[in-house]
Amino acid sequence: EFVFSMYMRIFFQISQCNEFIRRANAATFNGFTKQNNYIAEARALRLLSYYHAIDMFGNVPFPTEDDSVGSVGPRMIKRAELFEWMETEALALLLDNGLAEPGMAEYGRADKGMVQMILAKLYLNAEIWAGEPRYEDCAEVCLELIDEYDLHENYSDLFCADNHLWTRNTTYGGDEIIFVAPQDGNLLRSYGSTNFLTFACTWAVTGKEGKTMDAGSLGISSGWSGLSLTGAFTSKFEENDLRGNFFKGDYKQYIDQLRDADGASEGWKSMKFVNVNHDGSAAQANGFVDIDFPVFRVADAYLMYAECAARNAAEKNLGRMYLNLVRARAGLEDTDLKLDTIIDERGRELYLEGHRRQDLIRFGLFTSSDYLWEFKGGVAEGRAVDSHFNLFSIPADDLNANGNLVQNPGY
Repeated sequence: EFVFSMYMRIFFQISQCNEFIRRANAATFNGFTKQNNYIAEARALRLLSYYHAIDMFGNVPFPTEDDSVGSVGPRMIKRAELFEWMETEALALLLDNGLAEPGMAEYGRADKGMVQMILAKLYLNAEIWAGEPRYEDCAEVCLELIDEYDLHENYSDLFCADNHLWTRNTTYGGDEIIFVAPQDGNLLRSYGSTNFLTFACTWAVTGKEGKTMDAGSLGISSGWSGLSLTGAFTSKFEENDLRGNFFKGDYKQYIDQLRDADGASEGWKSMKFVNVNHDGSAAQANGFVDIDFPVFRVADAYLMYAECAARNAAEKNLGRMYLNLVRARAGLEDTDLKLDTIIDERGRELYLEGHRRQDLIRFGLFTSSDYLWEFKGGVAEGRAVDSHFNLFSIPADDLNANGNLVQNPGY
């Protein structure tokens, strides 16, 4: 169900962007002074959706504004070909005067900083997605991002109710957050996004005080008792890591069963997203959160550059410095520039922000036996699974509706 929903949302958004681009290009009425700006922004948002498509599904349907609607299904594009199109589109948008410069758009809107992050991600994953490493190119884009954005001083501020203050744009003039999916407890509500991450990570087990979290202190009305962190992951945090904001209570660190007789699951619970303002004051509402979802942050660019350096594609001393700047904010001492260190650091810095699966695939850890977590492969101790699970399946409904599509191998 969730795979189907994600797939359909990606291509719904692509279709909306295509339709806007098609109609805006054809518009001739007077007063449409921002025509080029809006078209460029729609292209950038479409690029973001194709970024999720190439990552999760590989070979995908490829509709653009040049395709007719409803007559025939769009053709399927190979992953490597889509990579080339996305690179070309990103580079064109970075030269397009219609798209705002990094940090110069209004709050919640796309700018060239977002496009730079997508381009950096393309290059970072090029060996998987296009069959050829592009780490040197990734490092170059990351240096541009590091020059344009700053690390925020306090990590927890980035995930609180008023984290919009740390978004870099003309509205708030923040520092670290490059692009967000805005949320507002009164005006922009969703049962997904950070609302899900905050409520579902909050547990309340009837009659078990040590397994019941204080929802009020997290700025919400209740807990949904849904998400737990594996011990394999939380064991990667040092005791004094400021990012390890976990509720431990009476929960075991490692998950030994998915639900016990009381309906509880073991494993520590994340308190990363908190619906309280950075100064401790209350958010606007407690039934829906104000916390924006940070799609891209510059700390990610710091760690991407460090990874490129560890892969001998960028300056090693600079890579080590960027790695340790991220660690220093978390209250940790310097460490060496090694790939094993970097994949763990990316996990600690970026968990619950939508990067972990992609990172584990790039490091060869997602389906292999080199990194096991509880219930990986459907068994308590964890086991390797077939590599075809590095991609999700194309939903059967779309396969049946469009004869141009072919299912991913293994499904």
